[in-house]
Amino acid sequence: MNKRPSRRDEILQALATMLESHPGGRITTAKLAAEVGVSEAALYRHFPSKAKMFEGLIEFVEEAIFSRISVITEDEGSATTKVGKILHLLLAFTERNPGITRIFNGDALAGEHERLRERVLQFYDRIETQLRQILREAELREGLRTSMTVNSSANLLLAWVDGRIGQFVRSEFRRQPTEHWDEQWLFLVERLFR
Repeated sequence: MNKRPSRRDEILQALATMLESHPGGRITTAKLAAEVGVSEAALYRHFPSKAKMFEGLIEFVEEAIFSRISVITEDEGSATTKVGKILHLLLAFTERNPGITRIFNGDALAGEHERLRERVLQFYDRIETQLRQILREAELREGLRTSMTVNSSANLLLAWVDGRIGQFVRSEFRRQPTEHWDEQWLFLVERLFR
């Protein structure tokens, strides 16, 4: 028997759907309430503000991504495999969740509370820290040295992913983030290590 999602989850799902179907459009609580089929007051019973609704989506992404990254980093694979899996995870997740991607691209947060942008920045900082750690361990465990400093290398990889995500949002979700993955990842790996 399928369990019906909670009203809170329905609200978050509707918000993500609206972010996908209205690229560039501002989501109001009135429109969101109409989409869910409840009053605005009902929305506020589950979330004290629209910012808290966005935070709910951010928390969902953090949990989904960082729990999977934890599994990847505990795996016995090589550093290049781990880094590749993390980058591909980010691209594939955004491809499957275009509305939520607008939040992490910053597009949906224009005019919203500053703490939301800070939270997204912290998300990307955590990813970059994880990449740096894997690259440092590659030198110690595998004797692999990056062509640039570890910090520059991790930043370049994150900037590349961020660029692919930005392209996806700007194209109104037509340019898939994983497009050309195999070829571009091979190019990056060949130049990443000495």
